[in-house]
Amino acid sequence: MSQYERFAQEVKGRASVGLRVNPEYSEIETELYNPCAAGSRFGVLAKDLPNTLPKDVEGFHVHCHCESGSDVFARTLVHIEEKFSGWFPQLKWINFGGGHLMTRKDYDVELLIKTLQDFHRRYPHLEVILEPGSAFAWQTGPLIARVVDIVENSGVKTAIINASFTCHMPDCLEMPYKPSIRYAETLEEEDLETARTNPHAYRIGGNSCLSGDFMGLWQFDHELQIGERLIFEDMIHYTTVKTNMFNGIGHPSIGMLHEDGTFELFRQYTYEDYRDRMC
Repeated sequence: MSQYERFAQEVKGRASVGLRVNPEYSEIETELYNPCAAGSRFGVLAKDLPNTLPKDVEGFHVHCHCESGSDVFARTLVHIEEKFSGWFPQLKWINFGGGHLMTRKDYDVELLIKTLQDFHRRYPHLEVILEPGSAFAWQTGPLIARVVDIVENSGVKTAIINASFTCHMPDCLEMPYKPSIRYAETLEEEDLETARTNPHAYRIGGNSCLSGDFMGLWQFDHELQIGERLIFEDMIHYTTVKTNMFNGIGHPSIGMLHEDGTFELFRQYTYEDYRDRMC
């Protein structure tokens, strides 16, 4: 509400003003990833809303999903209505946010349709908005890297690649997310004893100078070789929007491999891209 008071006048007449609200319920299991966790900075709680909203507030925005199914949305909607339906007559729209993974193979589209239709019957005056951003980027492109060296320390083998978790895949370090590598088995826990005793288990190390630029472990069916290509599945969504050039690390080139085998290059990055960011 304090942000509304400070900024509403700046968009008066130019945008439909809405408030992000927090239903205090989410099925995101990892607290770090949960925008509805206790103490979250996201969204106004029901107890902090005035009974009568400012007249220019036209909508509510709710975001409490992450790669979720429609069954999660249906259960979450119960809590949203329980907390905030008393204000719905004052609104024109409600935005149920992102994290709806509609393009996943096991996503129940029919349940989503039924849930939205039932909601619309209860509140026919409300325009309903969804932001299925993850659905548009889901499994649309990998990050392809090459092994440039293999080093061993205390019996732990690290395959160093010409890419970086810090620079190119920071969500893997920030969040509890570990990418899949094609033709490799993801070992969920970093068991150093497994790393020492399994000849085909490797950490993957990035090419930046940051000590923490690594993840592990993955198990391969062979001994990795310098020059070998590693394919990190489904990395295009956050890789493209969260990349950085820490200490001059270049960005991956962006292109498309067509079905006929031809490769179309869209963009390459050079030292000048790094230099110009600093100027």
